[in-house]
Amino acid sequence: MPAFLNWLLRLLPTNPICIRIIQVGSRQMRHLTIRAGYLAVIILVLLFFLLGQSGSSSLSLPDLARAGANMFTQVSYLQVTLICLLTPVFMAGAIAQEANPRTWDILLTTPLNNLQIVLGNLFGRLFFVVALLFSSLPLFVMTQYFGGVPGEAIFASYAIAVFSALVVAAIAITLSVTRTAGRRAVVVFYFSVIMYLFVTGGADAIFSSPVENSSVARHTTVFTPLNPFLALRVLLDSNAYVPHDFTGSDAAGFVRLWMGRPIAAFCWTAGLISLLLAAFSTIRVRIIGTKAGGNPWYRRLFGLAARGATERPARTVGVNPVAWRESVARGRTLGTMLARWGFVSAGILLGIVLLVLFHVGTLDHAGLRLALGTVVMGEVAIIALAALNMSSTAVSREREDGSLDIILTTPIQPGPYLAGKLRGLLQYLGPLMLVPATTLLLFAIYVLAGGFGRKGGITVTETAAALANNAPELPVILPEAALAVPILLVPFTGFCVMIGLQWSIRSRGTISSMIAAVGVVLAIGGVLTLCGRIGGHGMSIVGAVLSAFSPVNLVLAHIAPGAWIPSALEAGPAAARSTLFISALIAAGAYTGVSVGLHSAMKRSFMMTVRRLSGTR
Repeated sequence: MPAFLNWLLRLLPTNPICIRIIQVGSRQMRHLTIRAGYLAVIILVLLFFLLGQSGSSSLSLPDLARAGANMFTQVSYLQVTLICLLTPVFMAGAIAQEANPRTWDILLTTPLNNLQIVLGNLFGRLFFVVALLFSSLPLFVMTQYFGGVPGEAIFASYAIAVFSALVVAAIAITLSVTRTAGRRAVVVFYFSVIMYLFVTGGADAIFSSPVENSSVARHTTVFTPLNPFLALRVLLDSNAYVPHDFTGSDAAGFVRLWMGRPIAAFCWTAGLISLLLAAFSTIRVRIIGTKAGGNPWYRRLFGLAARGATERPARTVGVNPVAWRESVARGRTLGTMLARWGFVSAGILLGIVLLVLFHVGTLDHAGLRLALGTVVMGEVAIIALAALNMSSTAVSREREDGSLDIILTTPIQPGPYLAGKLRGLLQYLGPLMLVPATTLLLFAIYVLAGGFGRKGGITVTETAAALANNAPELPVILPEAALAVPILLVPFTGFCVMIGLQWSIRSRGTISSMIAAVGVVLAIGGVLTLCGRIGGHGMSIVGAVLSAFSPVNLVLAHIAPGAWIPSALEAGPAAARSTLFISALIAAGAYTGVSVGLHSAMKRSFMMTVRRLSGTR
């Protein structure tokens, strides 16, 4: 075989790294579970919409076309959501390789060149994500039987999902080959992806301008080609989210592409960024070295010792040393301190900016509700993921590094040990939970003060279809959200911590425990959110009760009650608002009770489980 052809084949088709990753991953039960779960979720959502349409005795062809378009829209959004959530999971192995640098040292001694190493890791792990996408293609094709879904739309939605996965995978490989990653970076990487999606979505909601001669349509923004969900919205909601029209204009070609064809701009941007990251990783993969020296000024500024120091100043430990370790010692690194307090500062500042923009009239009532809902939901999602990722590695990390064996030789019992983990993690997450609470408190004060004389007022007439005969006038945000949301958020975060601790005890490694905990909470939260969404539209007061059990529904029900609990509003705005608050108290008690039950169960089985997994790293 010619040497050049052999070199080309070694880049991908016969790349030994790519083949090894695919062969090993295809035999793992975790990958099989993820693939089966992905298809199960897509199938269940399709069945849900099909059963919803079957309730009608007769459907005309236009009705069937609308039903097919609605199914395609919901499943497309769900697919991109799952891909954004699962791609970091599949790429976590590449990032975590930094925890054992010898892996790269061995690879660099093989005959493989830089490009083969980078592409093998990139496409070997990306293969599983692409396989997930194409496994659901027959389900998407099925929606065409109803009409209303052109084939071009299906392939365009797949292109958005593929390029989203590609750019996330390229970033993960870059972190891995530059040795700036590690096991802790898996969590940071996951948070960064989620935060990026919410930040660009919120910025788009703020800067989007209305279309002339239309009361509902809005133009795309410069942020649209930067977010896969916004690009998908252009495809699926083209009547309400309209690209700019440059017909007859002398605008530059880049502006025409970026503002006039956001889907193509997203795909080109993602492909170009992935290409640049792959090229950088190829050049950087063999640059290996360590930095040695004294303690930098920025570490001294935060009271941190030098890297690798053998001693540090003494610290005062509280009554429960486990709680102290989780709440204080966990955050005593420069990266975690900057990430934690940076999130707090950015979140509160963003809430103030939204309030100012609404007060001066830059944001109208609908724009404020969309932007505030996006921001608060993003903050709640980040807090829940932070709780899951920290708790799901709290015990398995100690098992991996051997410190759990040392802790078991101390007099501390399973009950105080687990209670200390819960208390310490909640204390650590306390400043993060204050961010959505403070944002909602600012808007509650603003609403109770009557908007300080804002031009246009602060009330909105709810115009949902279910309220056509009795449309109440409500504040732009219900002020009791400042109490109801924090009341639910703290027990819900504690519930997430207990789920993470449960899987951390039962799992051998940090990656498997994190994936399992996130999957369990996503499944429970998804079911509760779906039930609350359905109940809010057809079960009157009971719908408001169901909405309070999901933080997502509770936030949106207080920000846009006409869209999320119209059935409850039909019974009277006062009854709906009081029911939401009382239900938040009930849901908080339910989450607290479940957490107490989980603590009791884990306390009884802790020693047996730990001994069964003792010695595994």
